[in-house]
Amino acid sequence: MFADPPTKDSLADAQRVLSSTRVSVQQLNDKIDMAEEALERIVRESRAAIEELVKQREALKQKELHTLAYLSPIRRLPTELLREIFMWSFESHPCIAWVLASVCTSWRRLALRIPRIWSKIRILTTQHASADTIRLWLERSGDKVPLDIEIFLRIANTKPNHEASPSRPRRVASPLSAITPWNMPLPTHMPPTHLFLSPPPPPTVGSVTIIVPPSPPGNIDAWGSHGPSNHDRPANYVSKASMHWGHIAFFYLVEQMHRWERFVFRFDKQFTSMGALKSITGDAPLLKEFEVSSVEAAFFAEWPWLPNAGSQAAVSLPNLRTLTLQHTPFKWSSPMLKNLHTLNLRALPTSHLPLDRILGILANNPLLKNVSLHFQGVLQAVLPVNPLTLPHVTHFSLGGHFMLTQLLDSLTLPALRSLTLDIEARDPIEDVISSLLGRSSRPPVEHLSIAYGVSANAANFYYGPGGIIITWTALLGEVPHLKSLNIGGTSLEPLLTALGPPEDDPNQNTNTPAWACPKLEVMGLRSCNVHGDGVAKLVQMVNARNPDGGAGVMGQAIGGVSPKRLRKVELHECQSLGEDVMRWLEGRIGEVVCCDPTSDR
Repeated sequence: MFADPPTKDSLADAQRVLSSTRVSVQQLNDKIDMAEEALERIVRESRAAIEELVKQREALKQKELHTLAYLSPIRRLPTELLREIFMWSFESHPCIAWVLASVCTSWRRLALRIPRIWSKIRILTTQHASADTIRLWLERSGDKVPLDIEIFLRIANTKPNHEASPSRPRRVASPLSAITPWNMPLPTHMPPTHLFLSPPPPPTVGSVTIIVPPSPPGNIDAWGSHGPSNHDRPANYVSKASMHWGHIAFFYLVEQMHRWERFVFRFDKQFTSMGALKSITGDAPLLKEFEVSSVEAAFFAEWPWLPNAGSQAAVSLPNLRTLTLQHTPFKWSSPMLKNLHTLNLRALPTSHLPLDRILGILANNPLLKNVSLHFQGVLQAVLPVNPLTLPHVTHFSLGGHFMLTQLLDSLTLPALRSLTLDIEARDPIEDVISSLLGRSSRPPVEHLSIAYGVSANAANFYYGPGGIIITWTALLGEVPHLKSLNIGGTSLEPLLTALGPPEDDPNQNTNTPAWACPKLEVMGLRSCNVHGDGVAKLVQMVNARNPDGGAGVMGQAIGGVSPKRLRKVELHECQSLGEDVMRWLEGRIGEVVCCDPTSDR
């Protein structure tokens, strides 16, 4: 294009070409910029037009949805029928009102006009929470509807919730934890006295868990004032809500005491405002069930509350039939401890009642059906201990001080079906049980539990190094109708020998029973010593009662009797059986539970 090597004329031509090229490039850049601006303007205008069309479409869709909602058959339901549906839902799910009131404005208005569906109060809370949820629930229940109240206060390992919304219920897909169900009527048989019912998770509707409105979050306390922020709080900071939760909550609750039909309050340990329980006093004409339970034993002076009222106190409790007091103070002569059908008492460790007064509690309740008593301290009787017959008691549980065996010696229980004994007995207890059953005309006892609630250390201390010494063959012969057996702190071999197939031929020895407890289906063992051939005895017993062949095959027939198959066996704090034995047991028994920290499984 240009001369090589460059000359004066070629260099001049090159300069002219360069200038011309640069002008052309600039012109093209300007045209490109103009074209891009025009394109951007078209895109912007088109996008704006599209967005406008989208808005119009969404508006039409909303109009369509509103129209469909208006045309929905449920809109044509009469209010009376919808009210009836709300009531049916309430019977199945006590907290359903919070869900119904969150669906739509009309449902909320209707839900708020039905006090009945707000009458079952179910709250799982902490002392950091505001008590306004209780106030709101009580207000919505009106002023005439009877109240069914369950409040579970968690003290241990709880922290304030700084993220909860105070305005409406939250719904999550899974429960908080797999513990006791939310609806907790007293079981048909009284639980062992060493067990405590834990606060349950929130209720569920289908697969959705209902959580009632949480308390105001963060640094806003129950008085409406702002405390120090999270960063400024000292380690030992206690909010006003934590200090006064009990006083505020029980102020609202006691104001409605005349409407209480059922009141359950459980907490896991002492809390700052526990003294608010003193305000529970006065008449409760509708009250049928009352419970205040603490998992942890507290130490305090007696409260001037309803369970501590004197025998001459003018208190109206005409309908009270179920009473549970665990680790809370009470007087044996309280008006609450009369005319009951179900009684569950676990006295404070500092409470020491004479034996005759404990018997007096039972004598004041001749219609008792379910009884569970646990007294860690018992004094000698002041007055003579007279025999007492409780004709309606079907479930009897007794635990604590060894002197309670004298209480058993005074009782006759002709309707007994379940017997639980966690007494710190100093002597073999089978004679006491046999005497009780003999006096009671051999009732068909179906559940027997002995020392199952006593820890391994306690069992060894009270029963000696060998554990409970019981002549099992004689004792089990007293309970031929037994379906469930729980035993703790005993030597395993004699028990399994008695439950296994008879060693003698019953056809040759008529005094030998064919089987001990042929109806036995559930067995629990805790802290049982395994010596010698204990594991072999277990295998032999299971093999005889649950022969190979499946669930439909009865046990080995001896003397014309075939035992039922064991469907559940629990082993707690017992010697490891070995992985192969566990696999074999799981193949023969429907449910096998082995809780042993030293186990190799």
